[in-house]
Amino acid sequence: MSDQELLYTMALTMALRQQSKHQRTLLNELGSATAVYENRRDLGRMFEHFSEHFADALSAMDALLPRCEDEVAYAHNHHIRILCIQDQENYPTRLAQCEDAPLVIYTLGNMELNAEHIVSIVGTRRCTERGRELCEGLVKELAAQCPGTLIVSGLAYGIDVAAHRAALAKGLPTVGVLAHGMDEIYPRTHRSVAIEMLKQGGLATEFMSHTAIDRLNFLQRNRIVAGMADAIVVVESPVKGGALNTARLAGDYHREVFAFPGRPTDTTSVGCNMLIRKNAATLLTAATDLLKDMGWQQEEKGAGTEEAGQKTLFLELSSEEQAAIDALASSDGELTTADLAAALNIAIHKLTPLMLSLELKGVIKLLPGGRCHLMIRA
Repeated sequence: MSDQELLYTMALTMALRQQSKHQRTLLNELGSATAVYENRRDLGRMFEHFSEHFADALSAMDALLPRCEDEVAYAHNHHIRILCIQDQENYPTRLAQCEDAPLVIYTLGNMELNAEHIVSIVGTRRCTERGRELCEGLVKELAAQCPGTLIVSGLAYGIDVAAHRAALAKGLPTVGVLAHGMDEIYPRTHRSVAIEMLKQGGLATEFMSHTAIDRLNFLQRNRIVAGMADAIVVVESPVKGGALNTARLAGDYHREVFAFPGRPTDTTSVGCNMLIRKNAATLLTAATDLLKDMGWQQEEKGAGTEEAGQKTLFLELSSEEQAAIDALASSDGELTTADLAAALNIAIHKLTPLMLSLELKGVIKLLPGGRCHLMIRA
């Protein structure tokens, strides 16, 4: 990506602050942030659904460029990477699937944002000792049964920092998503944890340096925590709070949501119980529940073993089902539904009943993010 495109992308995010969907629409419609900048004074006419306020804000993009140039210099001097959504190789692919994903992310540390398995762990800032133990136990089991799983959270008090500390203790990479710029750590008492995380993961944010601490920024940050992951675990949450906001966003993004249940008298688990009761989250008792539902169990990934092969001897498969299995097998056992439909040369709506049939037969598992995983070969 050119330096010019980077600056114009940053300016676009500043001009339409907290309007990620509109930013993304402009980028998709015009093809680049450079094109948005070049047409900035005509956008109100080009897009009738854009309000006069948005049109005026975009027409002033050039006034924002000096601030963007300063931020690029700050990032360079502090070893901060700037990732733009146009950079398909480095920008988090799961997050890019979300229509309101930030156009720009700043990262610091040693992290792989496109790790094979990513779990976001969230919960109340006022967690109980039981909640902390549940969080630590979950991370411990993930480290043992699914090594390399990236743990994401928000570096806040309570469950967030417990998840980060547990990941560090068990050798798992962990990323803290900030609600402010990289020039500070909030809360400041977590600075030592953040520094340790830089060696085993790192920090990520959509906010420029010197961004004021604001409550709305924390809510905005939650969509990154939800969108980056395959699965979201709510450890403890009262009836209202940021964790439930993250869970709702995760559901909107078609991510798998899990929640630890609590006793009826546990005020810090009322939100978790509500999610489970409304079928907005799967009841979680241990990491094995998550691994099984996500298809991450190591024994299941060993498709093609003699035992698995024997299971398919008595399956009756249609020619279309066999073709789908062959396509998955030739692609290391996993494809997105879009890629599978293309490989079979059929429409998505015709692929859906085919996939459901194969899942009922235990041949495939449908995973979050529109992915199909081959469980056994036929």
